Amino acid sequence: MEKTESSPELMETAEILAAASAALGTQLSDPVDLGGSKRSTVLRVRTAVGDTVVVKAHKERAVYAAEAGGLRLTDLGPRLLADDPAHRLIVMEDLGDAPNLADLLLGGDEKRARAALIEWAATYGRLAVQTVGRESELEEPSEAWVAKEMAKLPEFLDGLGVAAPPGLEADVEAVSALDHDRFRVFSPGDICPDNHLLTAEGLRPIDFEGAGFHSVFLDASYSRMPFGSCWCVFRLPKSFSMEAERAYRDEVVKAYPELADDRIWRPGVRLASVAFVMSMAQLLVPAVQEEDRPMHRSRMPESSMRQVLRYRWEVTATALERAGELPATAGVLRALLGATTHWQTTDLPRYPAFSG
Repeated sequence: MEKTESSPELMETAEILAAASAALGTQLSDPVDLGGSKRSTVLRVRTAVGDTVVVKAHKERAVYAAEAGGLRLTDLGPRLLADDPAHRLIVMEDLGDAPNLADLLLGGDEKRARAALIEWAATYGRLAVQTVGRESELEEPSEAWVAKEMAKLPEFLDGLGVAAPPGLEADVEAVSALDHDRFRVFSPGDICPDNHLLTAEGLRPIDFEGAGFHSVFLDASYSRMPFGSCWCVFRLPKSFSMEAERAYRDEVVKAYPELADDRIWRPGVRLASVAFVMSMAQLLVPAVQEEDRPMHRSRMPESSMRQVLRYRWEVTATALERAGELPATAGVLRALLGATTHWQTTDLPRYPAFSG
């Protein structure tokens, strides 16, 4: 395939530097690869005056638009310095090499880790309040993913030989309704621990690739899961998990007073928990059918995919049973636990910071 200026996935580093230099209006040099992902190239580069900025070239237009739009909407993340739609490229403030929330959770300082966890939750509550009603400011509509993931559930279960119980269709519809929830909040999208730097100015998210508006309960459930779509998953002490959830809720009720009602809040968080549990099951189970795998290939200490799957199935099933909600879904989770007893996994341990 021929290279084109509008295809960042084909651009060499020199091409990215040239495009970013033109967008910023100053010569950039000395690129350092910051890792990026399959969807983007991320470079730390030096400007003509000697400081550094971060350049990110995206493969997909929608992801570029989400990140550029999200950075414009809030100053919580890195400042957007320049962007180039033709190359799907953004230039942003370099926040340096501060530790991230995952570093603290996997470390040994309980006090710092707990404080950072609460700050993480409260930060997103404040962000939600600041951005309510501003969805029209984003160039691209936010992607609705819950219904799409839930629609795959019957086929996924069939592939595992797990029968779909009566009533599952109604449960799927109830969870899918999160896509049209009236309590919409702005979020960077991927609010996992490793995407948050603990800088001298406070906690700063650095990944806005999934930025957009979605149900408040999707972010709220992150402290309960914990971290519904992340690799950095261990058990949180229940008191810390609830403390983080309260910190988030105490902020968002300022925009949505109805969320102070437990009859609205608690079922909503349980629906969102199911959405993440089912989505991640479909992603991870095929990868561990033959043998277990670590959630992260290089970070230590590690949890395993089988440990995380079975832990989430158990706690989510128990929560639904106690609440008398989504009985078919609770039955599916119990069936998945029964079908994987041969995995013989040990219990998911606590985060190292809280294991003392």
